Amino acid sequence: MTSDLMRAEAALERLSALHPKLIDLGLDRGLNLLAKLGNPHHHLPPVIHIAGTNGKGSSLAVLRAVFEAAGKSVHAYTSPHLVRFHERIRIGGHLITDTALADLLEEVEAINGDDPMTFFEITTAAALLAFQRNPADVVLLETGLGGRADSTNVVAAPHATIITPIARDHEHFLGDTLTAIAGEKAGIMRRGVPCFSARQAPEAEAALIAHAEALGAPLMLIGRDIDVTPIQNGVRVSVGPRSIELTNFGLKGAHQHDNAALVTAALMHSFPELDDEAIIAGVAAAAWPGRIQHLDDGALAAQCPDEVNLWLDGAHNAHGADALAATLEGISDRPWVLVFGALNTRPPKDFLTPLMPLIDQAIAITIPHQEAALTSAELVDHARQLDLTAHAASDLPTAMEHAITAAERVGGHFIIAGSLFLAGHVLDFNRTLPQ
Repeated sequence: MTSDLMRAEAALERLSALHPKLIDLGLDRGLNLLAKLGNPHHHLPPVIHIAGTNGKGSSLAVLRAVFEAAGKSVHAYTSPHLVRFHERIRIGGHLITDTALADLLEEVEAINGDDPMTFFEITTAAALLAFQRNPADVVLLETGLGGRADSTNVVAAPHATIITPIARDHEHFLGDTLTAIAGEKAGIMRRGVPCFSARQAPEAEAALIAHAEALGAPLMLIGRDIDVTPIQNGVRVSVGPRSIELTNFGLKGAHQHDNAALVTAALMHSFPELDDEAIIAGVAAAAWPGRIQHLDDGALAAQCPDEVNLWLDGAHNAHGADALAATLEGISDRPWVLVFGALNTRPPKDFLTPLMPLIDQAIAITIPHQEAALTSAELVDHARQLDLTAHAASDLPTAMEHAITAAERVGGHFIIAGSLFLAGHVLDFNRTLPQ
């Protein structure tokens, strides 16, 4: 470990203790800190702000790939990270360095002093400061939670906003109805700034439309204002007279076709100077670790016989599990083996139920180093209540042994899923860190 990395990790540990709550939504504390820093959020390249329940990170990955295919320089802020905090901040297309991260965190920490500040608020401020100081053509911001009161929602005039599919999640923060949750996500809209929305459930769509009309924000909905037509191996996206056909996708799954279509529509409208070739190339090149990722190299992958395929996904809620199930069906019609872990923030049955028809057996593990992790024994109980054949494993290597044996028997495929924290643990163990 380098000395700069040690400095960065020490700063992150100190900053995590500034506020007793991990999540405490609101903008006032963050805005006060940004003012002390010279309001870097007022001096950024064009910003695309992304909210939603599922698909935010994937959509950002496609956006970044398209701009880079067009030769543009891109800053990006995402969360959570899978293995290293550095993954959250990309400067000009590259993960922030140990030195830059350590210097930045120490500077922001010194300016903030002992003022109460959540970890996400202070690291968001640090990212915005880095983006102000380094030239780029565009900034991509992903909300952490919700939208209206999320720490990223400080940019007064983004170039465009995007809302990915909205589903029930984090109800204790965002509300217990789709209408309430959609209202929170809609908070990233701005008067006069175009907002592009994925297909939504009727109540979520109605909430977005009502908010946009009250605010005076142009809202473009897939299926109403944007035509997305299935074609062989992909989709055709039409915005006004312009159409682009997408047939080669870097990210797997029909839901990623939808994410790519949404991003393509936003770019066609708000960045018309991007040519079709750059958009098509970016969609094909996009990569996003831990999202239906085939692990074909690394320490864990090396344990698998040739006939056994290891897949990894961070799906953790019902909507994500629906998309995962549909994608797994397309990969193989043979039964799958599931290795899973989960946090106690949502019922495991919400994740397990959509996967049940595909799963021969489930192997549960406790996600390491996560206080909110459900134990493997608790997860086995939840799985067995759904009549799934389930077993507990003491750790990831043990789960791998059981999964490989089971996969050899039923068809050769197993998937590790249930949490982005588990996905990060797997990538770390596999020694294939996100770059």
